[in-house]
Amino acid sequence: MQIRPYIVLVFMLAFSVFHAQQKITVADEYSQLPVSGASVLCQGKLLGKTNTLGVLEFEGTCREITVRHEEYQEERTTMTEDHAEVFLMKKNRMASEIEEVVINDKSDPNALSILKKVNQRFQENSPLSLPSYRFSSFQKLAVDLDKDSLDIYNKFITAYQDSLKMKEIPVQTEKQKKDSLMEVQFQNVLKESQMFMWERAMQHLYSKKYGEKVNLLDNRISGLQQPIYELITLRSHLNKIPKEVNTDNEGLYRYYLTDSIDIDGRENYVILFREKSDKNAQKRRRFNGYIYIDRDSYAIKKIERNATKATEGSISSTWIPMYGKWFLKEEKMKINLGYQRYDIAKIQDENGKEKTLRKRFGNYAYLHNEYFDFESPVEFRSGDFAGYTYSVQNSDGTSLDEFRRDPLSEREMNTYVKIDSIGQKFKIDRRVAIVTNLLRGYLRLGKVDLDIIRLFSFNNYEGVRLGAGAKLNEHFHKYISPEGYFAYGFKDRKWKFGIATDIRTTLKKNSLFRIEYMDDVISTGKFNQYLWTTNMRIQNAGVDVNNGRYFSSKQFRLSYENDLTNALTMRITARKQELESKFEYQYLNYPNHFQDFGSILTLKYSPFSKNIMTPAGKYTYEQGYPEVYFNYEKGMKLLGGEFDYHRLDLLYLQIIKTTLGTTGTRIYAGLQEGKVPIYNTFEMGGLDHFEHQKLINRVNFTTYLGFATMPSAKYFNDRFVGYYLTHRLPWNFRFLGKKSSSIDILYKGIIGDFKNMSDHQFEFEKLDRLYQEIGFEYNNIFNTGFNLGFFYRIGHYAHPKFIDNIGFQIKLQMLGF
Repeated sequence: MQIRPYIVLVFMLAFSVFHAQQKITVADEYSQLPVSGASVLCQGKLLGKTNTLGVLEFEGTCREITVRHEEYQEERTTMTEDHAEVFLMKKNRMASEIEEVVINDKSDPNALSILKKVNQRFQENSPLSLPSYRFSSFQKLAVDLDKDSLDIYNKFITAYQDSLKMKEIPVQTEKQKKDSLMEVQFQNVLKESQMFMWERAMQHLYSKKYGEKVNLLDNRISGLQQPIYELITLRSHLNKIPKEVNTDNEGLYRYYLTDSIDIDGRENYVILFREKSDKNAQKRRRFNGYIYIDRDSYAIKKIERNATKATEGSISSTWIPMYGKWFLKEEKMKINLGYQRYDIAKIQDENGKEKTLRKRFGNYAYLHNEYFDFESPVEFRSGDFAGYTYSVQNSDGTSLDEFRRDPLSEREMNTYVKIDSIGQKFKIDRRVAIVTNLLRGYLRLGKVDLDIIRLFSFNNYEGVRLGAGAKLNEHFHKYISPEGYFAYGFKDRKWKFGIATDIRTTLKKNSLFRIEYMDDVISTGKFNQYLWTTNMRIQNAGVDVNNGRYFSSKQFRLSYENDLTNALTMRITARKQELESKFEYQYLNYPNHFQDFGSILTLKYSPFSKNIMTPAGKYTYEQGYPEVYFNYEKGMKLLGGEFDYHRLDLLYLQIIKTTLGTTGTRIYAGLQEGKVPIYNTFEMGGLDHFEHQKLINRVNFTTYLGFATMPSAKYFNDRFVGYYLTHRLPWNFRFLGKKSSSIDILYKGIIGDFKNMSDHQFEFEKLDRLYQEIGFEYNNIFNTGFNLGFFYRIGHYAHPKFIDNIGFQIKLQMLGF
């Protein structure tokens, strides 16, 4: 085996620094206290015994470690870093019973019974069952190296950088030089500073009369000049049932009831749990954590969760009883985010194959949330809940000292100074903005936001449609935001475009005028999507894949949108458009083009959705239910308009969770009165290929209101009512991967009528009998991130052959309900 000459000095400087500094800590699995006198072995060779602190430091590069103690069961672990933790289970009756649970891979019925009661009484024990409350919180999130590896890292980096000076540096581009400089600077910063730190102080208000309100009292993020508003809204176990306790996840964990324990004068059940996937008990912890349940109230007192491997981190949450309810008191988290890897040598093994020796250091996220100053009941005024759910009072960090529970350490103070300077130099704000704006469907590049939804689409008229859309954001102007798009259809061989400008009236809430013009095509009878969320619009993007019945549309719009309250949004639109059918169609005695003028009133009512105002506009960070979308359109014979009509549509959304699972409901309806061409009626939501010969043609993408087995653009009505019911079974499971899967059962139906079919000359049918589909959806199939649905047509429109009634749908799991 040969080693390249220039690397010898690295080993001379660094080998003794980090190679001999391995450390293992041994503790009791139940009490978390250190275990002294534990024998640590590597391949049967004794390395030493732990001291009174449960610690042993030893030399060598051993990866597979065995730990033995006469009072405990033997445990094995893998040294993935210079420091590892091992938790031992005592040799007693309980341990043998627990071992039996591991071997049989099943939960203790007593533990499951207790957890069922916890779920049943969670709402009763929640502070949200109080008439009102108020409390404060201070939250700190940091990203840093493992606390036990800081000294080793500092010595290693010094030796590593010295060795690089002896290497011949190849010619570099300007970008490579910049990246290299940033890497070295970052390595040096980490000697004295964390990688990232974010602190925020908040006040939480709740009233049964007025709802929920969170005031961000102050906030500071290292490296950024502006706060990440989308990140500000992130929450953990606050007023939410933890997934480890949720009975829907019973299939993901194994539970075992141990002895009870007294905490703060109250008796608690202690339930051990582990993830179902942890089948190798010798190499993994027998249990990942503990759940402490108050015996009297069946409320959660504490959860401690360790990752499957000790180096991956841990999480703990603690609740306290106040005013007859259980408030979250403290949360701590340590999560592995990956590793920094450094190449230290090129070697050749006995077979002459070249290998790279690497040194790595773990990067961890450390979260510490503290909740305090609880009050209940509280006399509130309506003004205390004015505006959106989240309001930002200060974001420069100047008043954080007033709220900190403990002073900053020197390393934490250095984080703001050193990382802030790096952030300004390398413009980290811009890079962060790119990520946060993806949540809105945009890719941010400086002053321009690119609309990623417009990049690609497909329909049966245009074929493949490629396009681009861009919008000037708040960095261009705080109040004025021009935008535009263009697209090209490869089947119709036509260019389309649109331009618009938003003019805000205030920066405190969503209130704006919009003027726009477009020369494009529109599908016939499409259900309105005004004020839909980004997720809903993306999910409905495939509604016209098999629809070939389109109109060209040149239209001008002027609208005003305003959030009347946190729950109610209104938009008023005036629209003038010129349309021409692009399929064989005749309406009465009119020529093939039409002039239409009208106004539209749009309302969105979402009383439980949670919003925050950001410089980029309102952001809905949690979509609550129920939600109602309503549109009323009035066609008028003014300004060249040829038609007098009324058109209404309504969409109602609801999600209800019970012990039997989660039920989602979509009820929608439409009504059109008056003389108007087919474009302003309603297509019934067919997604299936009109005439398919192959099974592959029965596969389509899930849409928000569509039917997998219904032929596209075959059925049109001028009035209808439809429903979409989905029920998720209360059983999550894992198959091929770490992420869980679930099963949804679905049932859809729609019925309507068409009063004046003879006015419209083209091939179509009215749908005046109940059209029905049943099916199921496998969520996150094979851990791919996609859902696969199977649907079958039943009832009046069912065909005699089984194969003619089936349809399949694909959906991105992240789009949700």
